[in-house]
Amino acid sequence: MITSQISSTVKSNRVYVIGHINPDTDSIASAMGYAWLLRERDGIEAVAARAGAINRQTAFVLKLLEMEPPMLLTDASPRFESVMRRLDVVTPEKSLNEAWAILSRTGGVTPVVNPDGTPYGLITGRSVFDFLRRVMGPHPRYRDMTLNELLDIPCREAAETEIPKYQASTRIKDVINRLLRTELDEFWVVDEQKRYLGVCRQRDLLNPPRLKLILVDHNEAQQALASLEEAELLEILDHHRLGNPSTYEPIKFTVDTVGSTSTLVSEQIEEAGLSAPPNIAGFLLAGLLSDTLILTSPTTTPRDKEASKRLGRWAFVPGSSLQEETIQSYGQKVVTAGSGLTTQDPEAVVSTDMKIYETAGVRFAIAQAEVSDIYEIDALISPLKDALAMLKNRNGLNFAMLMVTDVVKGSSRLIFKDAPPALDELPYRPLADGSLLADGVVSRKKQLLPLVFSLLEE
Repeated sequence: MITSQISSTVKSNRVYVIGHINPDTDSIASAMGYAWLLRERDGIEAVAARAGAINRQTAFVLKLLEMEPPMLLTDASPRFESVMRRLDVVTPEKSLNEAWAILSRTGGVTPVVNPDGTPYGLITGRSVFDFLRRVMGPHPRYRDMTLNELLDIPCREAAETEIPKYQASTRIKDVINRLLRTELDEFWVVDEQKRYLGVCRQRDLLNPPRLKLILVDHNEAQQALASLEEAELLEILDHHRLGNPSTYEPIKFTVDTVGSTSTLVSEQIEEAGLSAPPNIAGFLLAGLLSDTLILTSPTTTPRDKEASKRLGRWAFVPGSSLQEETIQSYGQKVVTAGSGLTTQDPEAVVSTDMKIYETAGVRFAIAQAEVSDIYEIDALISPLKDALAMLKNRNGLNFAMLMVTDVVKGSSRLIFKDAPPALDELPYRPLADGSLLADGVVSRKKQLLPLVFSLLEE
């Protein structure tokens, strides 16, 4: 769905910058940072978006930096808002003459809207003709009236009121077959309170404009928002393994070996001769420090370290909310804000930072959660396995895994649901509860995933 946070129209030149489903801080930060850069550097009407709920860590950073989360966009299929026209309106008591003036400007339609903003009816050339056919001649009230007198009649008398109404967020493909069977040419577009937003034409529904998207922090269709194939994909900016979706035309594709997409965004900002505002810089820094566990993860590169210094210079300035921070102190706040499982629902734990993969005919998920003590999950093993079972069934997976990472000691525990025999060869210490202790393993992308792939593909 597209939430009401989207404006009442989707402009054809608007570009949405969006990260993966179950977004982490790097996904949200890189979307907001890259959208800012596109606006500043290129003059593009870029809008940051998110494909899922904000997690605890990201919510903490947003509150600290006094920033609003990006708009929620979970499905790329065109909506009624993409084809609607917001036309001038008249109220039911206004004269037909006023409606005629609008009708002549709009190509044949005048919306008649009640004072409370709800639709009353549409005046079209056909509805006016039907009205005149009904009243001229035999009707005693109108028989001797002149044309000017007829045009002084209230609009409600000539309006077609049996017009279907569709919310702006309604997917066109869900109702197009029904609409094509009607004889109507125009339809109402309304908001969630059923108030007038605009009018759309039947012919515009047949070929609606596609949403223009830039994907950040992912390049796999299964990790992207729904109906990605219906969008116009312009660019991908990422730091993960290749699994890119197909495109109709060549696109700009950047995948680089760094610890976070926020690093790549910061490099482009500097290359453009710009410096990010303190809040954008602080958000990008949070994404970088989160993904690299404060620059200690094996995924960390010299470029990430340089990026952290760069972003720190922009973020830790007098007057900003981070003016007293250092890389270490800020990173510690960011990392610990997302750690701890005892107060979270098990289903939320396994779904908040979860990614789905497929190799050798095996479809599986690896979720990751952070704690400050690896053994705090001892009492949670059973409910976490139950949550993994629901995750597995809901997504049609062969198996599911939770990677619980101790951000202090730099180790992880692995919890499985229906792991295949091949994973018995994982080189980690088994514990009595059936989990595995993976000393020194903190990166899903660089340390765990390649090993899982290699075992499944043997």
